[in-house]
Amino acid sequence: MMGMQAPARGTGGDAGRRFDELLVTLVQGGDRAAGERLVRRWHPRLLRTARRLVGAEMAPGVVQEAWISILRGIGSLRDPARFAPWAFGILHRRCADAIRRAQARRSIAMGEVEAPVQPAPDEALALVGAFAALPAEQRLAAQLFFVEGLTLAEIAEVQQVPVGTAKSRLFHARRRLKAALEGE
Repeated sequence: MMGMQAPARGTGGDAGRRFDELLVTLVQGGDRAAGERLVRRWHPRLLRTARRLVGAEMAPGVVQEAWISILRGIGSLRDPARFAPWAFGILHRRCADAIRRAQARRSIAMGEVEAPVQPAPDEALALVGAFAALPAEQRLAAQLFFVEGLTLAEIAEVQQVPVGTAKSRLFHARRRLKAALEGE
């Protein structure tokens, strides 16, 4: 298989996707226990992605906002099999909202911004720093592909772009990450 599909992590692959589809269907039917199970299964993934997009400090609040939107809107999700890109799309919009609010607060405060902390030479920290240095669109595409295991089509859906654009963002993210880790 030469395709660009990473294995889904934390959800059990195809069986996990089918289980999530069942949970979504049950939640849409009013099953609160299924909703709690869905949250337990997906909260760590959404939190991990939010940390990459908005940082550890803002991530829990953003994920909470995303869950409110997800659970309020789950009845409108026509295809329960599309839960992953739909949920990550909501998270992406909540992260963007949080970034805009933070920027507005900073511009109002006109205070000094702390200098970014330089990562230590440790390889893991270098990867985190390289990831953080990616442009936002590339960072989200890379997070969803490498960490969350979404397909290119699902990434395109989350980012509301054509599949070719998602593929290009992932290509450029890979290239930048490789260059950063090789010290170029």
